[in-house]
Amino acid sequence: MNIKDFINRAKNRSKSKIWIMTFGALLGLAILATLNTVSSYTSTDKYCMSCHVHPWAEETWKLSSHHNNRTGVSVHCVECHLPPQGEGYLLAKVKHGAKDVYGKLFKDSAKINWEAKKMLENAKGFTYEASCIKCHQNLFPVTLSVNGSNAHLAYINTKEDPKPNCINCHLNVGHFDKNVKHEHNTNFGVDAAASKELFTEATRVDKFANFTEKIPGTTVAFDMVAIPEGTFNMGSPDDEQLRKPDEGPVRKVKLSKFWMGKVEVSWNEYLAFFQATGSQGRTEGQVIKNKNVDAITGPTPPWGAPDQGWGKGSKPAITMSWRAANTYCQWLTKVTGKKYRLPTEAEWEYACRGNTTTPYFFKGDPKKFTSKGIFKKIFGRDTTTISSYIAYTENSFSKTKDPSEMKENPFGLKNMAGNVAEFCSDYYAPDTYSKRRREIINPIGPQSGQEHVIRGGSFKSDAKDVRSAARDFTKTKAWLVTDPQMPKSVWWYSDCIDNGFRVVCEADSVQ
Repeated sequence: MNIKDFINRAKNRSKSKIWIMTFGALLGLAILATLNTVSSYTSTDKYCMSCHVHPWAEETWKLSSHHNNRTGVSVHCVECHLPPQGEGYLLAKVKHGAKDVYGKLFKDSAKINWEAKKMLENAKGFTYEASCIKCHQNLFPVTLSVNGSNAHLAYINTKEDPKPNCINCHLNVGHFDKNVKHEHNTNFGVDAAASKELFTEATRVDKFANFTEKIPGTTVAFDMVAIPEGTFNMGSPDDEQLRKPDEGPVRKVKLSKFWMGKVEVSWNEYLAFFQATGSQGRTEGQVIKNKNVDAITGPTPPWGAPDQGWGKGSKPAITMSWRAANTYCQWLTKVTGKKYRLPTEAEWEYACRGNTTTPYFFKGDPKKFTSKGIFKKIFGRDTTTISSYIAYTENSFSKTKDPSEMKENPFGLKNMAGNVAEFCSDYYAPDTYSKRRREIINPIGPQSGQEHVIRGGSFKSDAKDVRSAARDFTKTKAWLVTDPQMPKSVWWYSDCIDNGFRVVCEADSVQ
């Protein structure tokens, strides 16, 4: 091969490389342009609405302040439900997109619990705080109220858990809900006027048997169930499935007889107390320590709608604090002449079990009922039996149920487990049961503490948390994160919507 041929071949190879590189560059640009077009198209509101089958998403977005506002600015789906560009945008888009496509192809939208999807704990999983801050950079505009400024100061200055998130207070700014308002509800309870003849006196009781209590000066009555004295093993044994350490060791407890409310205190009952003792114009800063033993100072007006828009009436009252529930019992004692109070933890578990020793007061296996675990999510779980007795995460649609929908336990009580978690009078301690191992008579729990026991689980709970021995406790600080008042309310929890209570009446107080 001569030099001329070598040079020509080299030129041809060089031209081929140039063409290949040019083609590769053009192909790469075409792919990038296509990906950008696909990314842009799949980020439009129209595309989001075509895939998401929420029955309320588009309508509530159009009614919200993120679309329907005086400025005419419309905030689009991806501006809230994806992080800002450069902060994991594409990764989040792929993750959420894959999940959405799976749901579109393989799930029945009619069976999806949409109410649960709207709840704060779920919304945090697909609403990005960084996106909120990107748009709302001035947290102290001149139009901000004093309460708003206090809330934003708490947001900035709180470093430890529970640290507030933007949507703790602004959950419904992107999807409007007329039943949820973050404002002082000074008209709460005033529309519950009596339309029937008022009771003039409380029910007279002369024997230990079930009775219906009447609240004097109201049209409200409720059923009390006679719970006989007895001895039972309190707590869960070491071999009980899905138990927690604070449920043991098991100890033998002996209890005197008492009455217990057949169902949780209803809104009808609680509003009778609120109307009789509350003051519509009073604020937390005006709560004065009560020095008159004959008077009961009741709750201040709440923020928002304590019933969450689910309805009042015979449904369980919720969102009141432990102090408010305890004050209700003091008021009920005063107006009826009987000794009403919150149940002790021992009384609650005894009444819930109804002389049973199994995890539930009906036959059932916690591992079969629980929804925890990937295989349970794919293949489902047994819910027939538990759903007839308990309103929990699988059958509640993330809201309270009327007591008429559930079966009674062996003592004739309803919703002892599930529906709403119930306050007990005891302070909580994780090692309460280990302090005394011998038989105990009418225990009342620790002498002091920071939080109180709650029992029974709620409409949010998994099956493992509605077992008869399952324990929990109040989280006062966490449940007041979004209360903008200074001081924060002692009567209402701003961030706990699944707690209520039922009452106990002491047998000795009427005999």
